Amino acid sequence: MAAAERRAFAHKINRTVASEVRKQVSRERSGSPHSSRRSGSSLGVPLTEVVEPLDFEDVLLSRPPDAEPGPLRELVEFPCDDLELQRQPRECRTTESGIPEDGKLDAQARAAVEMYTEDWVIVCRRYQHLSAAYSPITTETQRERQKGLSRQVFEQDTSGDERSGLEDSDDSRRCSGSPEDTPRSSGASGIFDLRNLAADSLLPSLLERAAPEDVDRRNEAQRRQNRPRALLPLYPAPDEDEAVERCSHPEPPREHFGQRILVKCLSLKFEIEIEPIFGILALYDVREKKKISENFYFDLNSDSMKGLLRAHGTHPAISTLARSAIFSVTYPSPDIFLVIKLEKVLQQGDISECCEPYMVMKEVDTAKNKEKLEKLRLAAEQFCTRLGRYRMPFAWTAVHLANIVSSAGQPDRDSDSEGERRPAWTDRRRRGPQDRASSGDDTCSFSGFRPATLTVTNFFKQEAERLSDEDLFKFLADMRRPSSLLRRLRPVTAQLKIDISPAPENPHFCLSPELLHVKPYPDPRGRPTKEILEFPAREVYSPHTCYRNLLYVYPHSLNFSSRQGSVRNLTVRIQYMAGEDPSQSLPVIFGKSSCSEFTREAFTPVVYHNKSPEFYEEFKLCLPACVTDNHHLLFTFYHVSCQPRPGTALETPVGFTWIPLLQHGRLRTGPFCLPVSVDQPPPSYSVLTPDVALPGMRWVDGHKGVFSVELMAASSVHPQDPHLDKFFTLVHVLEEGAFPFRLKDAVLSEGTVEQELRASLSALRLASPEPLVAFSHHVLDKLVRLVVRPPVISGQMVNLGRGAFEAMAHVVSLVHRSLEAVQDARGHCPLAAYIYYAFRLPGAEPSLPGGAPPVTVQAATLARGSGRPASLYLARSKSVSSSNPDLAVAPGSVDDEVSRILASKGVDRSHSWVNSAYAPGGTKAVLRRAPPYCGADPRQLLHEELALQWVVSSSPVREAVLQHAWFFFQLMVKSMALHLLLGQRLDTPRKLRFPGRFLDDITALVGSVGMEVITRIHKDAELAERLNASLAFFLSDLLSLADRGFVFNLVRAHYKQVATRLQSAPNPTALLTLRLDFTRILCSHEHYVTLNLPCCPLSPPASPSPSVSSTTSQSSTFSSQAPDPKVASMFELSGLFRQQHFLAGLLLTELALALEPEAEGASLLHKKAISAVHTLLCSHDTDPRYAEATVKARVAELYLPLLSLARDTLPRLHDFAEGPGQRSRLASMLDSDTEGEGDIGSTINPSVAMAIAGGPLAPGSRTSISQGPPTASRSGCPLSAESSRTLLVCVLWVLKNAEPALLQRWAADLALPQLGRLLDLLYLCLAAFEYKGKKAFERINSLTFKKSLDMKARLEEAILGTIGARQEMVRRSRERSPFGNQENVRWRKSVTHWKQTSDRVDKTKDEMEHEALVDGNLATEASLVVLDTLEIIVQTVMLSEARESVLGAVLKVVLYSLGSAQSALFLQHGLATQRALVSKFPELLFEEDTELCADLCLRLLRHCGSRISTIRTHASASLYLLMRQNYEIGHNFARVKMQVTMSLSSLVGTTQNFSEEHLRRSLKTILTYAEEDVGLRDSTFAEQVQDLMFNLHMILTDTVKMKEHQEDPEMLIDLMYRIARGYQGSPDLRLTWLQNMAGKHAELGNHAEAAQCMVHAAALVAEYLALLEDSRHLPVGCVSFQNISSNVLEESAISDDILSPDEEGFCSGKHFTELGLVGLLEQAAAYFTMGGLYEAVNEVYKNLIPILEAHRDYKKLASVHGKLQEAFTKIMHQSSGWEPQRVFGTYFRVGFYGARFGDLDEQEFVYKEPSITKLAEISHRLEEFYTERFGDDVVEIIKDSNPVDKSKLDPQKAYIQITYVEPHFDTYELKDRVTYFDRNYGLRAFLFCTPFTPDGRAHGELPEQHKRKTLLSTEHAFPYIKTRIRVCHREETVLTPVEVAIEDMQKKTRELAFATEQDPPDAKMLQMVLQGSVGPTVNQGPLEVAQVFLAEIPEDPKLFRHHNKLRLCFKDFCKK
Repeated sequence: MAAAERRAFAHKINRTVASEVRKQVSRERSGSPHSSRRSGSSLGVPLTEVVEPLDFEDVLLSRPPDAEPGPLRELVEFPCDDLELQRQPRECRTTESGIPEDGKLDAQARAAVEMYTEDWVIVCRRYQHLSAAYSPITTETQRERQKGLSRQVFEQDTSGDERSGLEDSDDSRRCSGSPEDTPRSSGASGIFDLRNLAADSLLPSLLERAAPEDVDRRNEAQRRQNRPRALLPLYPAPDEDEAVERCSHPEPPREHFGQRILVKCLSLKFEIEIEPIFGILALYDVREKKKISENFYFDLNSDSMKGLLRAHGTHPAISTLARSAIFSVTYPSPDIFLVIKLEKVLQQGDISECCEPYMVMKEVDTAKNKEKLEKLRLAAEQFCTRLGRYRMPFAWTAVHLANIVSSAGQPDRDSDSEGERRPAWTDRRRRGPQDRASSGDDTCSFSGFRPATLTVTNFFKQEAERLSDEDLFKFLADMRRPSSLLRRLRPVTAQLKIDISPAPENPHFCLSPELLHVKPYPDPRGRPTKEILEFPAREVYSPHTCYRNLLYVYPHSLNFSSRQGSVRNLTVRIQYMAGEDPSQSLPVIFGKSSCSEFTREAFTPVVYHNKSPEFYEEFKLCLPACVTDNHHLLFTFYHVSCQPRPGTALETPVGFTWIPLLQHGRLRTGPFCLPVSVDQPPPSYSVLTPDVALPGMRWVDGHKGVFSVELMAASSVHPQDPHLDKFFTLVHVLEEGAFPFRLKDAVLSEGTVEQELRASLSALRLASPEPLVAFSHHVLDKLVRLVVRPPVISGQMVNLGRGAFEAMAHVVSLVHRSLEAVQDARGHCPLAAYIYYAFRLPGAEPSLPGGAPPVTVQAATLARGSGRPASLYLARSKSVSSSNPDLAVAPGSVDDEVSRILASKGVDRSHSWVNSAYAPGGTKAVLRRAPPYCGADPRQLLHEELALQWVVSSSPVREAVLQHAWFFFQLMVKSMALHLLLGQRLDTPRKLRFPGRFLDDITALVGSVGMEVITRIHKDAELAERLNASLAFFLSDLLSLADRGFVFNLVRAHYKQVATRLQSAPNPTALLTLRLDFTRILCSHEHYVTLNLPCCPLSPPASPSPSVSSTTSQSSTFSSQAPDPKVASMFELSGLFRQQHFLAGLLLTELALALEPEAEGASLLHKKAISAVHTLLCSHDTDPRYAEATVKARVAELYLPLLSLARDTLPRLHDFAEGPGQRSRLASMLDSDTEGEGDIGSTINPSVAMAIAGGPLAPGSRTSISQGPPTASRSGCPLSAESSRTLLVCVLWVLKNAEPALLQRWAADLALPQLGRLLDLLYLCLAAFEYKGKKAFERINSLTFKKSLDMKARLEEAILGTIGARQEMVRRSRERSPFGNQENVRWRKSVTHWKQTSDRVDKTKDEMEHEALVDGNLATEASLVVLDTLEIIVQTVMLSEARESVLGAVLKVVLYSLGSAQSALFLQHGLATQRALVSKFPELLFEEDTELCADLCLRLLRHCGSRISTIRTHASASLYLLMRQNYEIGHNFARVKMQVTMSLSSLVGTTQNFSEEHLRRSLKTILTYAEEDVGLRDSTFAEQVQDLMFNLHMILTDTVKMKEHQEDPEMLIDLMYRIARGYQGSPDLRLTWLQNMAGKHAELGNHAEAAQCMVHAAALVAEYLALLEDSRHLPVGCVSFQNISSNVLEESAISDDILSPDEEGFCSGKHFTELGLVGLLEQAAAYFTMGGLYEAVNEVYKNLIPILEAHRDYKKLASVHGKLQEAFTKIMHQSSGWEPQRVFGTYFRVGFYGARFGDLDEQEFVYKEPSITKLAEISHRLEEFYTERFGDDVVEIIKDSNPVDKSKLDPQKAYIQITYVEPHFDTYELKDRVTYFDRNYGLRAFLFCTPFTPDGRAHGELPEQHKRKTLLSTEHAFPYIKTRIRVCHREETVLTPVEVAIEDMQKKTRELAFATEQDPPDAKMLQMVLQGSVGPTVNQGPLEVAQVFLAEIPEDPKLFRHHNKLRLCFKDFCKK
């Protein structure tokens, strides 16, 4: 099959007339597609330049919108609701807002409250989600869209499963010992078999004769049914690496959380229960030496214990009863401990004493210790009553979290390592930006482990001297060591049970750190879980999103060692004072456990008898919203007397100190070491610090700092950064106008404030990053406000535009820089979220009161969220916006104030200071005075100001802005959109929306940024990449807002800049890559189709210009009228096309340039350009707007040039059809000018050549383009398989969706070679998308088509930092590779190393199934699209004169499609098309040479043998019609008959898993058609069909059996013989099979048989030569050979329907010539010589010599005569003397009995075995062979030769009877058979004798010894072309004892005669014979015979004759 299938189509000669050829050549020479591409087209603009676009807005104005019908109207203009403004309420986690209610707010708090309560203002582009950028096509979305595909049925998938089953079931039936079932030789059984089979279903309308048009229409309608709507969802998703346009809306800013752990405290139990115990939980990080969470207080005491404290307790608030807490860990590390501290009520005695009972007493001894316990309880009760409000430290322990997490997760992780790790990743990605920063060894993850319940049993008692955190860290570090000191300590035994698990996503009953209820909170009475505030181990960069204002106070130590008096049991009381009066303490201290929620005072635990105690206490306070100068923390120190002594108070104050909370308006935090005053502080102390030595006060230790305490604020109100504080303070001062104002030590008046503000703006860059990021929204808001509403100072407006712009640039870059370290994979960028959600134009809110109808908006843009932070990793963002559009509050109507402001704004803009030197801050700034608020609000437009400031900015600032250009671009875009939306300007024509100055600024800006991209590409590739993307996104956004023609011109200007630079660029590829990305982003606009003006017809310009591009201006091949220039320019990248379809033109031009053979850096560019087109087409396929076919066809028109592009790139596409010279199989066949192509077959595949050359191309190999047709320029980089496939799938998309009528008009205008290339392209499409089969998916084909960006790739990105750098490295590695085709393997590990392993593991059975399902559908759809296109081409060329060659090529493509692996669905359509083609153009098959017919027959037969019934149905229908067609042309169908027969043999010979039974059914189906075909009832057609079918059936049966009998030589030869006989009608094949048989015989050493095969072959050839010409010297057919063998006459069977061979092109083989005949005869002679049959050699040469004489070939004659001489000499030598010097063979009769043998049952054969074969040998051989086949104990050899009685045999067994037989000659024959040779040649009769006696024994006494003589006649004479021949006749004669005796005596006489007459005499021989004659009666010698039979004369007269005869014998005998 391979040969037929892969035949190169290149050597076809085309039938165009000479003049046509000349025209064609001159045309090709003047303008091959490539040269024309360069030189230009109808507008004369070369591809390297950008055509000037049409003025978009004007074009739209000139076309009335209703010009287009129905659905197409949508494509004309952007929809009017394109842009809308949404208010999205800010998501609040808690049910209460937590925002301070009381009216007194300072400016800072007010700003914060505003900030955290405002709704988000979102500018929403309604259709943006349809663009490729926002709904990217990923493997997941493809998977989604592939649901509901129907499974395509493929032959190769069915074969694997069924095959084995089939064979088992049929074993018993097939294992026949030999195929020769008697009747079949006559064909009867074959007929019988075939008749009894069931046929497949028939095609109903097949036999009707319909008009071809109707058939075509019907076929087309059927092809249209059940087709998938879209093609591309079946193809792997576009490569995510390339998706530069990918964006998503940023997620709304949310509160930051790390990984969250839920800890539940279940129970705490000590050995003795005597008093309440209180617990504290917190997390500590040992390595960072930091407490990383606030405290969680829990109380697990029983009610009876709690009762002891009744005296002190208020009613506990429910929030203090929590027993479970959620901890958040941003930086999980193995060094984190959960520390549990226990406290108890203060009692007398130090800690050790108090612990003693717990350590000594055991629960088991309760009874024993009853009294002691009672005593202890009483004491405890007393202490509780008296000292219940004080605590003392008791014990502690720690849990190492990493152990829990890892061990808890262990079992799970082993079972499914992959599955377990993934949730961890996804969780981490969800959590926010911080996760990435965890450093290398922090592989620890606290999410996704298995929940664990721990029981902590050992507690360590607290040591009074070592309570501080430093000591704790030492203990913890020590705990991790194996020999921990702590282990040696005696523990306090207890049982604390806690549960640790990953926190659920939305836990119920949860309280925030401010004790607000977190949603969902189903029931306020439920026991809450507390969220514990995290103090992250390192900086966390995340903007604040909710109001938080907490203060933590940590008393560390107190040193009262020098304090006189009784100060031992010390406690510190803390109060938050709003004034100095004791009643002014505020209830802002959070309660601990089982107490009230807030308290006014709190105490530290007491360390017994310690004058300088350390503390571990943490006080948590809620800061009031308005902190004033009087607010301070007051610390009072008490001595607590533990023993009740009369006259001593319970607590004695022993010292005071305080901390004022505000200093210069800033919150004071940090560590303090305070002096302690002995006396109460004096009045108005609170504004001073205790460091000031107030007069008249006594201080402990002489005013030294003795109390060390630390304050820490967790606040989203106070920035706690001096620069930020100052900036905010100044801004607030300006807003309130409260002068004079004190700042630090200076007092600011109005005069100095401006200077301070400017200084503060520039100082913002010094702010520390963490607060800056946290307050970034505030800062940016204020800066925007300063730009838009310049402050008015002393009645003058101060323009801070430049300062604010610079500050903004610095802030943005600072924020970016701090985030870079922890950049989330999604590029979660707070700045992007700020612009998208939070940014608003100050003061513009009033227009959006809720509830009124929305402002409907026409076309504007939405700032693309994190879509475009310039750093590309942000552009890769994959997150999807979670903002719920349904929540959006409808924006409202405009109130009067706003309309007034807007009206004034119109005026205001006229004298805006843009570009003026007099602008404030400009060179000649003169501040115009304006009354503070008169009339117009002094307001700038942000976008105008930004553009201006950017254009005029100085270089350092410009650098910062460029780094983050995306931010400013987006800010401008949102500002413009808000300006249009809020100003109701959307109805304004686009040209009037923005003033000219602004547009000039934009032009300048785009120009300069574009220039930066181009110049920086070599210095800082990553920046260039980011800038490039930002610029493209900006322009894309402008398309939604501004004048689109203007934007197109900006694009063109940018292109021109790049083009100029390209000529001198050192590395143009980098620039081209950027430009491609740029184009790709532009094209990802959601209204891309509309932007290409799809509905305007291409109208050639009025100016005189060449009519059409040169390639197409040819007198057309197929259409009578001149080609239509419009159509032509639609299919070429003509100037017209590019001018009107501007963006599509850009994209396709990029593709065209990348595909040019000389293109630089090709491989990378190919991939990028093709990927860009592919992505766009994918998004069209998924876009609901283009679902309708008419609309899709319009969209497809934007891509028509793709067809010509791909056609011209054909030579460099990857050759999927494998096989040399395949490149332009059909093109060259149609190409009248093929010099350029002629050598293709012989050239090496170019990519191989390149690899060998080691350079991009071997130096001399570039053919210049101008010579020869375009395909000749096959230099250039070949495309990789992946790129080629993607390009082809895009071509198929265009063909599938384009308007068929349009394609037809185009095809009609194509020149022949182009049409040929188009057909080649289709051929390649079929090859590229051929179905691989499920097996291939299991093997994972080496072409890893799309790689999924799995975890590893994401990881890789994280490791590499940013993608930009990665791309640069990819690029460098590519440039190093010798040629581009290596597909950047080095970087895409997903292709190489990771791929094989990960895919093997990852793909489940279902996934494989799914892949196979999709691949099957893709293959089917691709093939159907090709089929549709072929039909269009056929329609086109029907009427042309050159149609022959084109149709031939079309048919080849159809044949190829039928030959490749196809689904049942496609095959039924493909076969329908093939039938239609053949019926319309029968001459294609029956007049041309036979190749097509042969191919077709082979394909049809293969499908007739399919396992799938629909395929069989259609294939048999096609085959039947083919015969009928052939018959109708010439009243027989010899050609088809022969081709089918030949095909069958090659099919069965070459196909592995071939299913004969299915083929039989198809044969039956064809028979059925023949019987039912009314039209041909009266002809011989049906009969001929029947003959052919039976013949095929026989061949089939035999060929199939032949495979089974590979081991059984007789069987094999029999089968070959029978196959050869089946081919009597096709001499070529019969000859082949005869030669095959000869080869097999020679291999087995049967030379005589091999010689016979050759003789038969020669006779066959002679027959045909005799038919051809009547030559004297040639043998007259078979008759001439009959002396060699009587069997030869078989070869004369020429059936009547085979006509004279010359016209049919039969017998075209090389053997059917005189030379061939000579060769065959020589071979025959050689075999005869080897077999020792020298007499036959002579006969062969008798036929050969006349031919040689006629040819006067004396050399050969000499050698022939030499050989004859040798032969005769050998005969002479060997004939003299004892005869058997020559050995010819021994013969045996073999009979087979038993059903096991199948059709051999009861058959008899004569076997010819090599000479001197003993009976035992053949018997052993056959027994062994059949035992192997049937198994042991089944085969039995029948030992005698008697007739077999079948009824006595065991039916389960197989019996073989073997008898030695001798050749038998009648007496008349012996006259001729004189020599020994004569008597061993041409044998047909054989004899064997069986002795028997009447009583059943074999031997008896002479009188009763009878003998049975059996004479067997064979069908053919030995030697024949096989070594066993069927017995066709059997005669038996029984000899009476007398007759037996007579025979014996005659034999003896003969032997005696021979021995005596021998010359020279042989004494030994004579002695043997004489002994036998004379000896005693051992073996019943002559004496015995005479005594028995001649003693007396018999009575029976019948026996007289025998008696006499015997006597005569004796007489003879005695004479001797």
